[in-house]
Amino acid sequence: MAEECVVGAVSADEVRAHVERITTTIPSRLAGSENGRRMAEYSAAALTQLEGRVFELPGLVSFPEPAEMRTVAPVEIAIEANTLGHSVPTLPEGLSGELIDVASGAFHEYEGRSAVGKITLSELSYHPARHEKQRISAIMGATGCVMMNWGHPENTAVPFGSVKPVWGNPTPETYRTEMATLPCVGIARTAGLKLREMLKAGPVRVWFRANVENGWRPVQITVGEIKGRTDDFVVVGGHQDSWPGPQATDNAAGNACVLELARVFNRHRNKLRRGLVCGFWTGHETGTMIGSSWYVDRNWDRLREHAVAYLQIDQPACAGTSRWSAASNVELKRFHQAVEKRVLGSRPAFWRRAVKNGDASFFGLGVPMLAAQGAYTEEELKRTALANLGWWHHSVENTIDKLDFAFMQDHLRVYAAYLWELCTAIVLPFEFVSVADQFIERLEELKPGADPIGLDGAIRCARAFRAAAERLEQTAEGWRVRYADGGTTDEAAAQILNGCMKRLSRALVPLASTAKGAYGHDPYGYTPQGTMIPSLYDVSQLARTKNGEERWMLETQLVRARNRVADVLEDCRRMVDDTLRALG
Repeated sequence: MAEECVVGAVSADEVRAHVERITTTIPSRLAGSENGRRMAEYSAAALTQLEGRVFELPGLVSFPEPAEMRTVAPVEIAIEANTLGHSVPTLPEGLSGELIDVASGAFHEYEGRSAVGKITLSELSYHPARHEKQRISAIMGATGCVMMNWGHPENTAVPFGSVKPVWGNPTPETYRTEMATLPCVGIARTAGLKLREMLKAGPVRVWFRANVENGWRPVQITVGEIKGRTDDFVVVGGHQDSWPGPQATDNAAGNACVLELARVFNRHRNKLRRGLVCGFWTGHETGTMIGSSWYVDRNWDRLREHAVAYLQIDQPACAGTSRWSAASNVELKRFHQAVEKRVLGSRPAFWRRAVKNGDASFFGLGVPMLAAQGAYTEEELKRTALANLGWWHHSVENTIDKLDFAFMQDHLRVYAAYLWELCTAIVLPFEFVSVADQFIERLEELKPGADPIGLDGAIRCARAFRAAAERLEQTAEGWRVRYADGGTTDEAAAQILNGCMKRLSRALVPLASTAKGAYGHDPYGYTPQGTMIPSLYDVSQLARTKNGEERWMLETQLVRARNRVADVLEDCRRMVDDTLRALG
């Protein structure tokens, strides 16, 4: 059965109906609140024949309140502000200090400057994420953070957001080392630009009081499943918790899309080779991916053996978007770009390598991820200080008029086509030559100054894996053609190929996309996460570090990371060779 059976059946009208009900009857879906529970129950009830189930778990969440803020000098001005989630609360007398503008809040913004004892002013528009801006500010000796909203210069929306770096619930170790340590507030872009102008004229002192309740509460996720003919399955999901207000785009719309896809795929469940698991996570906003990480941790064995891919749907069809944007682990790139071209035709589309943000809790597990939605033009992004999720993001202005339901229909069609192929293809539509190319390119980029850690050997392993990946691709494509032409109905070869592809992803995704590896989570927005092979991020620092204790420790760390890279790539090469021998 062709994909048109699902692509032609999904309906943006159904999505609109869900969004209207969610935003009007369950606004402010904070994890740990009664409305958070009601949203989980709504998702379960809407899954109808899928036997949606609500799971309750403990979560370290945050309930931030409005903050109080003002400039103290050179003039006193009151500023509307929101305390950011998991901020450290100030003492009753508040916090005052000299303001320093650190723009994006990245490490390089502090070069040649001292933030010790100061309060940082940063922009939400740019990487790193809020969580990492806070972490970097603390490392640089600041005492507090003020973060201005993105959007057009006249944007008066005051943002919500969390600054908790720990991914998911903390462990004893990450509670000590990765929790937020500074009081943080968010302000409108208009206020932030005013502060920036004042700083150009001379020193500015500010005062603020952060008000927040942080603690453990019961939180809920919802999971439904459509069984396929085999034990393998695809996961599609997004977070169902939200900040105060309707939060139509973030993420009532994404939840509604998953419900609509579940409705349509359930009609064709007897045609699915692989099943479909629908996940509605929580603790995304005020807990930093509590729900999705809990699901991965508690379903590890089954996911590791049988999960094929993860499609995240978060903030689809924002008003004003016109391009298509996809982020994926590169083994999925060729597959999903072919779907996009087939379904969207000539609509502009672009791709980027998936990094560990959103509910990317499957990276350590090694399940490849795809997230895709409408995107703004470069010109629009320039006008709004890179507000790629809309100027209203994380504010009470996020109402249903911020959704484009005509474009939503295209979103649904693409999502349905993605899932149909993943759930029905005899041989998985993955390719690993591009994965090898990414490793080779990054290792070659890191090579200058890296002689002490022996990257040459790792590069040889990467090239050997590439040659093996080419052989695997030729073989897989040959079997795809045979199955398509009806040359055979015996799926034994497909099972061998698919098993190899899943095992390759299990090994390569954590290596390409995490610093900690399979059994932990990097802090949210962690700076090395923006690069391929995060565990080798500090190689460039090695050449700049003088001989001594600091260099010797760094070299030890990097040699061990290099060994991990070489081992994984060599193991993957052998895995491919074993697979090809098994196929004869």
